[in-house]
Amino acid sequence: MNPSTAQARVIVDELVRNTVSHVVLCPGSRNAPLSIALYDAAAAGRLQLHVRIDERGAAFLALGIAARTGRPVAVLCTSGTAAANFHPAVLEADRAGVPLIVLTADRPPEMRAAGASQVIDQHQLYGNAVRYFDELAVAERRAGQNSYWRGQICRAWNAAYGEWRCGPVHLNIPFREPLVPDIDDDGEWYESLEGRPDGARWTELPDFGALPSFVVPSARHGLVIACDTGVQAASEWAELHGWPVVSETGGIGMAGATAISSGAWLLGVEEFISRHKPEQVLCIGRPTVFRQVQRVLSDPDVEVLLVRPDSDWPAPAHNVRQVGQWFDEPTKPADPEWLAGWQRADKAASAAVTEALADEPWPSGLRLATELVDAVPEGSLLVVGSSNPTRDVALAGRLRPDVLVHRNRGVAGIDGMVSTAIGAATVHRGHSYALLGDLTFLHDASGLLTGPAEQRPDLTIVVLNDDGGGIFSLLEQGAPEHNASFERVFGTPHGADLGALCAGYRVPHVVAETLTEFRAALKPAPGLRVVEVRVDRTRHRDLHARLRTAVSSAVRAV
Repeated sequence: MNPSTAQARVIVDELVRNTVSHVVLCPGSRNAPLSIALYDAAAAGRLQLHVRIDERGAAFLALGIAARTGRPVAVLCTSGTAAANFHPAVLEADRAGVPLIVLTADRPPEMRAAGASQVIDQHQLYGNAVRYFDELAVAERRAGQNSYWRGQICRAWNAAYGEWRCGPVHLNIPFREPLVPDIDDDGEWYESLEGRPDGARWTELPDFGALPSFVVPSARHGLVIACDTGVQAASEWAELHGWPVVSETGGIGMAGATAISSGAWLLGVEEFISRHKPEQVLCIGRPTVFRQVQRVLSDPDVEVLLVRPDSDWPAPAHNVRQVGQWFDEPTKPADPEWLAGWQRADKAASAAVTEALADEPWPSGLRLATELVDAVPEGSLLVVGSSNPTRDVALAGRLRPDVLVHRNRGVAGIDGMVSTAIGAATVHRGHSYALLGDLTFLHDASGLLTGPAEQRPDLTIVVLNDDGGGIFSLLEQGAPEHNASFERVFGTPHGADLGALCAGYRVPHVVAETLTEFRAALKPAPGLRVVEVRVDRTRHRDLHARLRTAVSSAVRAV
């Protein structure tokens, strides 16, 4: 058996022993030893193998799977720019706390020194975005290799998942030729290549999450702000202790009598917040969407308690009081009238939004989000893209505790969202939906490319096509005084034919021109499909302004 084959087989075996059940593979020559070993492991039913030709999309596919399963997923590529294309997903995994094991094949040192083809400097390629980096020594024909290879896989798994803050790790693995098994590929080696008995991992690791640290709320007038993590647990805690709870994902995943579905609107009403300023905010996760949330967190009169933060703490005013992994019992009972005030305002704001949208012609982003959140079946997964979709879903204000939601809000980019959605849907039990903007969809259109041997999940991708960067029409750049520059450098119309693009990838596509057609297109169906809704983005700014006015008037009246 040649050294590269021996090393690859041991690495794959130890990954399986460390509970890695999904691996995403990109084809290449230098990573051939691992590719063949992974194929054999998948054929034996030891893991699920996903093959993609685009490294950027492959890494986001792995990220989607890892985010939904909560378990480390490995992603593998050859050397050179292939490894560089993993970087956006590694950055997202870092900020979002998603466990990825990134395996990059490389040329051995003597080839790198000789200026061989497909060589870049892959040492510490992803900088401080990874929890752990190691370059394995080139496999050699000598004893002592088996324990070294297995031990390094355990180290990587531990750094990605074993500690309380998950994240990506990077193993760079140089292979010498031959890169494929010998004819007698079961020939003798210098030592046993077996792992521990009974399928145990080489190094047993402690459960770092068994004794989490806690924050201790201590205010009578408190507010819970839940982001992507812990929404359901936050809802349960808030209901038990009488604190109103709002979420950056609107009402998706929230339940209980204290859930405030219109929180994104209420936090933007200055008169309401001036009368209902919390003494403490229990912030779970990292808020990234709404400026009104940042204003509350930066108020010097508000104590901020952070739960499950990453290294980049959400502290706009650098005034965080406590940081912990979970929340404990409060030391004071909540004020019932405080909660009642939030509930009255929530009822008024929700009614105002519903009434205003009922008069809004179809289609608009907010109306589409409202219909989508209402229509998805119980137990569905909803993957929401950045920019307008994540805002529209939150502002729709619909309570759907029976729906799971995923957003790539680690660095909040539009990268890889098609691939992320496919990855998350692949491991979700039930139908899945994704709501993406047109630029987000086009940015990762290659994510639709799924070979005939690969699994296609039951996923409906809804594309809100406003022919460009509609989000900018809601920001400062969209103000009338910037009209001269807006279309060229912010609006960026593309005129792309999404139907023709989908046809090229052999993915079913339909344009829903009416509300009736849209509702019909959302009915669960097997496989991957795209539903396009074309929206006039010149109406975005006025619609949001009208809704803000309606909500402010309604809340002032209670």
